[in-house]
Amino acid sequence: MQITVETYVAADPGRVWTAWNSPADICAWNAASDDWHTTRAEVDLRPGGRFTARMEAKDGSFGFDFGGEYTRIEPGALIEYRMDDHRRVRVEFLPEAGGVRIRETFDAESTHTPEQQREGWQAILDRFARHVAAGAGAAS
Repeated sequence: MQITVETYVAADPGRVWTAWNSPADICAWNAASDDWHTTRAEVDLRPGGRFTARMEAKDGSFGFDFGGEYTRIEPGALIEYRMDDHRRVRVEFLPEAGGVRIRETFDAESTHTPEQQREGWQAILDRFARHVAAGAGAAS
């Protein structure tokens, strides 16, 4: 089963792309709620390159590495990757008037319900949109 989430980011496409792929920015926006954060991120943005984001509860009670390998990159337009658990993800950057629509489609996992997964991924995506729209981002 695949799940799709999307959001609109009112910002320059170059800034959106940079903020999505900058480790410093990833640490600022990559969390589904305020009680979580990303403590480090690594990005080797090329087919065959790896990425990792360390996600942790702020109270220190739990943490995990979210990582995988990039399988396809079209700069400014598309990122596809395979997570370490072999699920696939497709991230599209679609230009729209005054900004970019980001659409993520990912293979569901079996631990959480599809709705829980959709809500979590959507929350992260919405946090990204707020981060960039507020003028944050390495390219701003």
